[in-house]
Amino acid sequence: MSGLTVGVDVGGTKIAAGVVDEDGKLIASTRRETPATDTHMVLEAIADGVRELRTGHEVVGVGIGAAGFVDAARAKVMFAPNLAWRDEDLRGELSMALDLPVVVENDANSVAWAESRFGAGRDHDDLVAITIGTGVGGGIVTNGRLLRGGFGVAAEIGHITMVPYGRRCGCGLQGCWEQYGSGRALVGEAREIARHSPAFAAGLLAAAGGDPEAITGEMVTAAAQQGDVGALHCFDEIGRWIGLGLAQLAAVLDPTLFVIGGGVSAAGEVLRGRVEETFRANLTGRGHRPVAEVRLAELGWESGMVGAADLARTSDDSAVPGSDR
Repeated sequence: MSGLTVGVDVGGTKIAAGVVDEDGKLIASTRRETPATDTHMVLEAIADGVRELRTGHEVVGVGIGAAGFVDAARAKVMFAPNLAWRDEDLRGELSMALDLPVVVENDANSVAWAESRFGAGRDHDDLVAITIGTGVGGGIVTNGRLLRGGFGVAAEIGHITMVPYGRRCGCGLQGCWEQYGSGRALVGEAREIARHSPAFAAGLLAAAGGDPEAITGEMVTAAAQQGDVGALHCFDEIGRWIGLGLAQLAAVLDPTLFVIGGGVSAAGEVLRGRVEETFRANLTGRGHRPVAEVRLAELGWESGMVGAADLARTSDDSAVPGSDR
């Protein structure tokens, strides 16, 4: 399929839609609030955003990047933790509403695809993209193809068990990676330091008006980039957990590249350097094997839309999962 496509990034709080060309360039975009508890209203908000974009651009398809488990047919969202979707036939309902071909994909997979095609991984055929935000998401590209797994739900890497019977996770299990290596974990560490060692966290407390519970991820990132000792300690901690997870993924997948994106990646080298150091130290067979690069994502907030739009253009509904290139 050639021509312009619309990519829609559907999250728990916002729906972002954009017109994307064949070179991955975002031409126009729009945004809606997500009515997360009403499935019909979510569908209508998506359709409304696409209709708005179609008024000024001729588009040939729509890709949806959804925060949830998407089936192997790229049609249904089987489960979405932050939305009311349960076995929701997004492709069928939106195709009918818009009279356009629709492809549905997991949002982190869409980000991974965008970075592999147009971003930090465009010179690699085997990569893992990690999105570090409130949780930890991921997408895997192997031999130039997006890996979805037999049921379509591969790369839910944030729910790898890192600490048996550890911190309780929103997924219902304990000790998941995202409980230790996410933006939520970063903020939790900063607030705990501020409560118990206020002198060590003086810079963070000053930014938060003296209230540990008012500390945000953006505050921790800004303070770390300015050399604040307490904030840097928080990144030491999260960097170790992320790096350790990458070493486990490398033992299974052997990618040539890891791409780190998501909101926490705004910390730049403060995060990347710490992740890489721990990754290299924990890589099995280190010193006797090639080592994957660790790069920061390049496409930022556009990546979900760009990836979903490109998947709408390059996917074939009759193909088996993993046949996009």
